[in-house]
Amino acid sequence: MAVADINAAKAEIVAKTIESKGGIARAYPVDITKKDQVQTLVEHIVRDFGSLDALINCAGIMFVRPLKEINTTEWETTIDLNVKGALWAIAAILPVFLEQQRGHVINISSVHGLKVFSPGGAVHSASKFALRALSEGLRAELASTPIRSSLITPGAVDTGIQYKTTGSDSARMLEIYKNAIPAEAVARAITFAMEQPANVDVNEIVIRPTAQAI
Repeated sequence: MAVADINAAKAEIVAKTIESKGGIARAYPVDITKKDQVQTLVEHIVRDFGSLDALINCAGIMFVRPLKEINTTEWETTIDLNVKGALWAIAAILPVFLEQQRGHVINISSVHGLKVFSPGGAVHSASKFALRALSEGLRAELASTPIRSSLITPGAVDTGIQYKTTGSDSARMLEIYKNAIPAEAVARAITFAMEQPANVDVNEIVIRPTAQAI
């Protein structure tokens, strides 16, 4: 398994944890907002592993701030990570999948891509609605190929993303995340989508805490 993250030290920890459980893993540093870095990453992974089975686009950010607190830096970061980062990864991986005639693109979205989180989540929701459209468009365009496209749509998940929310809504987000489900629940959903027979394409899985209303 290739573990790619902007935080090289944490990626290395994850890779070593996988290896300690009998798996094969290697860590790679990457900033997914940098198109050239993502392309180089894919080239290195193919060189090291010989092929690629799946792409899991799970990098992202969740800034929750009312639009009237105008912060274009946060808006730009949201689009760069949540939308463009996924696009750069797909652009790098798709030629590999097409040549192999197999592969699985899995995008991690959010329930905020099903319903606009308001107040404060307009830009975040916009990025997740875009990712949902991208995943469905990818599925439709690749329908005549063996390549699959899945969207995992979680509610509150305890990944630490809640602590990066800034602005006047930070306290509200921490309250919502008191009921967050563990990241392992999302991992199981990803595994379910991947382990289906080759002729079965699980297009979307919505997974959220039982206690979450949105």
